[in-house]
Amino acid sequence: MQEIWDIIGNFFETTVFTYGAILLVSYALLAVCSLIAVRRWVTMDRFQDGEVLLTSPLAPGISVIAPAYNEGMTIIYNVRSLLTLKYARYEIIVVNDGSTDDSMDQLIKEFHLVAVDFAYNAKIQTRPVKKIYKSTNPAYAKLTIIDKVNGKSKADAVNAGINAAAYDYFVCTDVDCILHENTIIELVKPVMKEKNKRVIATGATLRAANSNTFDQGVMVGVRAPSQLIPRFQEVEYIRAFVLGKMGWTLLNCVPNVSGGLGLFDKEIAIRCGGYDHTSFGEDMELMTRMVRYARDNRIDYAIRYIPKTLCWTEVPSTLAVFGRQRTRWARGLAQLMHAHFGMFLRPRYGKFGLIVFPYNFFFELLAPIIEFGGIIYYIIAIIMGWINWPTALVLLVFVYSYAIMITTLAILYDQITFRYYNSWRDVVLLCLMPFMEFFLYHPLIVFFSLRGYYFFLTGKKAGWGNMQRRGFQVAPNR
Repeated sequence: MQEIWDIIGNFFETTVFTYGAILLVSYALLAVCSLIAVRRWVTMDRFQDGEVLLTSPLAPGISVIAPAYNEGMTIIYNVRSLLTLKYARYEIIVVNDGSTDDSMDQLIKEFHLVAVDFAYNAKIQTRPVKKIYKSTNPAYAKLTIIDKVNGKSKADAVNAGINAAAYDYFVCTDVDCILHENTIIELVKPVMKEKNKRVIATGATLRAANSNTFDQGVMVGVRAPSQLIPRFQEVEYIRAFVLGKMGWTLLNCVPNVSGGLGLFDKEIAIRCGGYDHTSFGEDMELMTRMVRYARDNRIDYAIRYIPKTLCWTEVPSTLAVFGRQRTRWARGLAQLMHAHFGMFLRPRYGKFGLIVFPYNFFFELLAPIIEFGGIIYYIIAIIMGWINWPTALVLLVFVYSYAIMITTLAILYDQITFRYYNSWRDVVLLCLMPFMEFFLYHPLIVFFSLRGYYFFLTGKKAGWGNMQRRGFQVAPNR
């Protein structure tokens, strides 16, 4: 028995230490790459006139697709927000995925909708489309509403929107998201400026909208979330996008484009089969198949991210809803790794196979498992009196301080560069979160990740579900 414990002890004292050291170095390198990428973007953006894209005949047409399921609380504000977008050629396609609330009735009444004959070409198979609506009001000429049978997944709804899309690129967003009026202009810039590669996807930073103020679907006030769980998520989003995705974009190794907001090449998305309606991580899964298709067909591709916040979304504000979301994300990651493991360390798939996939496997998929195993081991080690307390405390303080430093750097760099918060009080509140994240928020992430893996292994049934919306704060009449 003592020999077994010695083997376990050596594993955690050597292998896990090496694992943690590599992870910390990776975070540092990503932070450096991110700072370089953000500075490059800021410099180039000064010399790019987005207004030219509003009138240029060379600007590609964009279809904006927003799936909706039981979004009656906010759907009118959200659709109005989409209609405020500025761009030369675009259309809005809202897909009502068999809502059981009054979402469809609200849309018909608010936007004067009538059913029309529509050349719907089902290149991607979905659940049946019941009716397609257009407005009798010319002010809403860009708006198309698809009413379909519930497909029990966001993927099925988006695929219906892709089938109806008229243009070569589509922007996928959630109908509960509020987009900046220049969202399309910003997302299409990498497509227009890239000369040597085919940009198959572009993403941008997302932020929590829970405490922001809106007027007719337009954001008029940005505040840090007042509730604790949304505020933790705000910090997590800033760190993930500003110091994560931007670091990966410098290396052309972006692992995925968020389902909340992303621009995609429609031809490649269709050729690789569209979104997988059986996946619990449909956004990452689509990105993986698009990369796989591009490499298999020798397409010199690029995936770009921009650091500017273009999308605000209502994030979960209760532990129950947050838990369902993160369990689903973890299950989707496990599902993805299993389905596409053939790309692991395969030179055929370039950087994605040699860098992105191994990183996601070792430092995203395995991280919660290793952390949980480490906690169990150290609890036993404490009970048995095996802990070298001076060394253990030094390591704990180092890791804790390092995590605070990385997150605080992301928050401050984001604020200094873009000034999203008018009050530095909001910035201070966000900077306090990393001190609590290690003890309150991160253990929840580990727990829900493990639950997601368990659901994947046991095949537990689950659907798209519905996050109970609280609605947005509306600005008083002026």
